[in-house]
Amino acid sequence: MPALPLDEAGKYVAAAYIVFLGLVLVYVVIMAARLSRIEQEIGEIAELLDAREQGDVQPDAPAADKVTSP
Repeated sequence: MPALPLDEAGKYVAAAYIVFLGLVLVYVVIMAARLSRIEQEIGEIAELLDAREQGDVQPDAPAADKVTSP
């Protein structure tokens, strides 16, 4: 005999699936936000490298002048 009758257990199974999917959704949103921030930083670094190669930025300039922090 099951611990819960099947007509009552379905509610708990559905709730468990909803909670699990909610957690997966939160995880995906957090990872997307982190990926977006990393892509933005990589773009800024690429721009700085291009400017440095063209001679627009002095190599001795302080790091604060080269990179803008969020």
